[in-house]
Amino acid sequence: MLRWLVCGRLGPVWMWKALLLFLAIAFAGQLLGVIFNKSNVQSAARSIFTSPDAQGPSLGSCQPHTHIMFLKTHKTASSTVLNMLYRFGDEHNLRFALPLGYQLGYPLPFNAHRVKGYRGPRAIEFHIMGNHMRFNKPEVEKVMPADTFYFSIIRDPVALAESSFAYYKEVAPAFRKAKGLGEFADDPKKFYDPRLRNNHYAHNLLWFDFGLDSNANFSLALARLGEDMIRRTFKLILVSEYFDQSMILLRHALCWPLDAVVFFSLNARQQKPISGLVQAKTLPNLSLTPEQREKLRQWNAFDWYLYKAFNKTFWKEIDKFGHAQMEKEVRLLRMRREDLARVCLRDGGKPVEAHRIRDKSIRPFQSGLIKILGYELQPGLDNTTQMSCLRMIRPEIQYKDVLDSKQFPQFHAIPAQQQKAGAGGRTLEEGMKDWEGNRLVRNNQTLVRENGKGRLR
Repeated sequence: MLRWLVCGRLGPVWMWKALLLFLAIAFAGQLLGVIFNKSNVQSAARSIFTSPDAQGPSLGSCQPHTHIMFLKTHKTASSTVLNMLYRFGDEHNLRFALPLGYQLGYPLPFNAHRVKGYRGPRAIEFHIMGNHMRFNKPEVEKVMPADTFYFSIIRDPVALAESSFAYYKEVAPAFRKAKGLGEFADDPKKFYDPRLRNNHYAHNLLWFDFGLDSNANFSLALARLGEDMIRRTFKLILVSEYFDQSMILLRHALCWPLDAVVFFSLNARQQKPISGLVQAKTLPNLSLTPEQREKLRQWNAFDWYLYKAFNKTFWKEIDKFGHAQMEKEVRLLRMRREDLARVCLRDGGKPVEAHRIRDKSIRPFQSGLIKILGYELQPGLDNTTQMSCLRMIRPEIQYKDVLDSKQFPQFHAIPAQQQKAGAGGRTLEEGMKDWEGNRLVRNNQTLVRENGKGRLR
């Protein structure tokens, strides 16, 4: 009877056997395809960081610099540069001059005792210093060896002002009072009071970071004096607007492999307000007329002087390097970045909003109304490749904590409850303060400043 039902009503038995065999083959093929593809991804990922392309064009017989001081200026893509230093030092087990908190006493002039583990002038060999500070050469020289390579980075003061206004709108009183950057540019003195905390973000910020008096009356003689002081100490000044070319000059100056200066842009902002915030607060108005742009250059006259002077020097360095060779190496850098993005990053390497990043440990710190974007790792990577890729996208604050725990394991062995009462090497948790002393609150699983207020450390 069963045979009759199958053959007569549902088709012959051989047809069912053939169908089952086909389904089994299809399933096996799909399974093998997934395994094969995953294996290919992992195989490609494993080889990419050890391929000849990782080294880049030959640097001759030079030896890599391992004593490095980077003056991390504000809003100049300096977080991306610091990530390179973190990666290189981490991979080569170098010792960092880390801050007790998240910056080296800023905005006060740097003092050597701000370095965690400092025991007196050159009592310990520190290899790399790069966290935010207000430069103070005599104190830096107490920490760093005599053969240290000093470098920094600058940016057009108008672009820097746009970024500063967006980022520090709720922090700097001069910016907070202005409805938009254009209104501030029309009459900066109406909003600016040098006595108020955090107003240094609104006036000659580069000059201030280099340890100079940002409120001094501009004169050509004083500007040249400051320029000479910087030139005597810093062997290379990078230019944010020509970041790829800057990385090639830096690579040759430090004698580092190409992969050491390949980067994914960190701390980048998105031009939209953070969802969920009070509706009355809107994104800062950054629009400027040509006249207002010129007024900002006049207001930041010392910064504008430095930018013109060191931009000119930058292109002289490229002239010496050779424009054809520079173009060739920039192409290699960009190709390498694309290759690493395909292996390391999800969705083709497109930056994403912090709350969309599944791994909460690599969500970037958020500031005010501005969204700071981050990255997600490609799934299915082997452990070694995953670690190399993670180093390239780990945000600054979290990376500092990782290095802190590596250098000071004795502190991080203390139970968590005691660590919360301690001073340094902490991961950011709700109720703590960021590197500028602002209390942090949780917003959609992302840490943000609370009203931009807090005590500076």
